[in-house]
Amino acid sequence: MTGPLVSHGRFPYSAIGKRPPMAWPNGARLAVYLGFNLEHFAFGDGLGAGIAPASPQPDVLNHAWRDYGNRVGVWRCLDLFDELELPTGAIVNTSLYDHCPEVIEAFAARGDELIAHGHTNSQRQGGWPEAEERALIEHCRDRMARAHGKAPDGWLSPWISESATTPDLLQEAGYRYTLNWCHDDQPTRMNTRHGAIWSVPYPQELNDIPMIIGRQMDAKDFAQIIIDQFDEMLEQGQKDHEPHGLVMGIALHPYIVGQPYRVRHLRRALRHIVGHAAITSPGEVWITTPGAIADAMDVAMGAAASQPEGT
Repeated sequence: MTGPLVSHGRFPYSAIGKRPPMAWPNGARLAVYLGFNLEHFAFGDGLGAGIAPASPQPDVLNHAWRDYGNRVGVWRCLDLFDELELPTGAIVNTSLYDHCPEVIEAFAARGDELIAHGHTNSQRQGGWPEAEERALIEHCRDRMARAHGKAPDGWLSPWISESATTPDLLQEAGYRYTLNWCHDDQPTRMNTRHGAIWSVPYPQELNDIPMIIGRQMDAKDFAQIIIDQFDEMLEQGQKDHEPHGLVMGIALHPYIVGQPYRVRHLRRALRHIVGHAAITSPGEVWITTPGAIADAMDVAMGAAASQPEGT
């Protein structure tokens, strides 16, 4: 096969070094957010990460290990987030409203952003018929709106699974951004059949599932990756003495980082970020949520559109 390959058509290629300089609120060069995945899995059926090779169903070992996150790990992580006064983007399976609603309410009470994450991570939606996928996306929107008086702005598919029409369905259901794509260090405006939707960068390297489970990385090394990523991205944002508006997401799951020895290392990494943000020049680091990043992009686009031609 020769010639151009099949393209998704959602956005064109863009080299990051050739984009106009931009900055986050208060002139910050780097936006940092925690994407904290709150997930529930069916017993004896469906998908799920594993700490050991899968057994015939019911796979008690792997199911119980994942449920540890909702029973114990999430509360240890919340204590850490409270200690450091860190906001989170809580990425929510709606099946948790039936299984352990107090977990979601704890994040809502903190004022954290609540992001839709399908109904359960036992399933992936990418191969579903369009009507079935639309029903899932709308169910999550409506269930979360009933519980909190506000529909979610953002979406992350279970297992990052997409069909060819997922961005279209999200935009049509009123979502403002997706976390499914990891192709950039800045948000991207994605085309859909009835408008546009933001892609806010969501990490697959600074993500405890591929790193700790997939690559079998030790918790202390994962913590050091977070620190190194932060330090390097902060330096990258200072190149040419121009702010470049980078995004650093950290993707976490309470059944993984909520284990006591891993919390200890996560605390070291997050203290490094918070401590640096506290002593640097005002506004250099913006600790935020994905929804606030999408809001800032809307503001930036509006400001650019209002500039007279040639400015």
